[in-house]
Amino acid sequence: MQTLPNLKLLQVFASVVENQGYSRAQQALNMTTPAISAYMSELETQLGFILCQRGRGGFTLTSKGEQFYRYSQEMLATLVGWQEQVETLKSAQGGTFSLGVVDATVTDSTLDLPAAIARFNQRFPAVFFNLSVRDPNELQQQLLEDRLDLAIGHFPLRASNLVTIPLYEEQHWLYCSPAHPLAEGHPDVRTVQQTGMVTRRYWNQQELNKRGFRQSNASVESIEAQLTLILSGRFIGYLPEHYARSWEQQGALRRLLPHHFHFRAPFSFAFRRGRARETLIRAMREILNPARKNSSES
Repeated sequence: MQTLPNLKLLQVFASVVENQGYSRAQQALNMTTPAISAYMSELETQLGFILCQRGRGGFTLTSKGEQFYRYSQEMLATLVGWQEQVETLKSAQGGTFSLGVVDATVTDSTLDLPAAIARFNQRFPAVFFNLSVRDPNELQQQLLEDRLDLAIGHFPLRASNLVTIPLYEEQHWLYCSPAHPLAEGHPDVRTVQQTGMVTRRYWNQQELNKRGFRQSNASVESIEAQLTLILSGRFIGYLPEHYARSWEQQGALRRLLPHHFHFRAPFSFAFRRGRARETLIRAMREILNPARKNSSES
């Protein structure tokens, strides 16, 4: 077969089979019997074999006709699905969606960002997705500049033109390596506070004081870098519980005075004021926090 039959010929053939003859297919196809006969003849000519017998004995398919009918059903079903997919694309939301998050969220099962992104992509397959990992101050600045549509993280500083909506609280503990001097014995609070502490660059003095320390001996831009310094055995520092869990289970990290040194960082999503009703922002908010849905800007 040099070329495939066109769709119209297949549709006529399928209707003839389903209506058990040319005359019964007239109404379904809104065609005359001679016209149907002409289509069937054209199809058989293209295929190079007879599809059906019709006469006094009634309408019957040949053995090849039966096989070709099954193939045609599969083809037509595939085309229906293809048409539905094309229609979905025609009506799908396009454009770009830019989401920003703080680092070390991939291990956070409470947020479950990979699953949220998967649901978003299933709903908006035509949207180009852009994911950025930045510190809280950078995320807020990029939101104000419309370089990000939505951001997720702990935002200690409030910006007047940004809306922040609470999601949950992230548990942090103070950790050290087994190689650190504090890992042996039972250090008191004062001893811990006088030990080399690694902090995050975006923490100000007030944030450091809230965590129980007056000064730090090292600064990092990411939680991964913070973990690296802690694992060196020369520094102590706060880490999210979910991020430290695997190293703690392996014995590579130990909590220091957990009854005293701990805090919960309130996580929120943030967006620039006035953008709350935009389709993609609303959708991601619903996916990330279905319990709150789309509460009003506040």
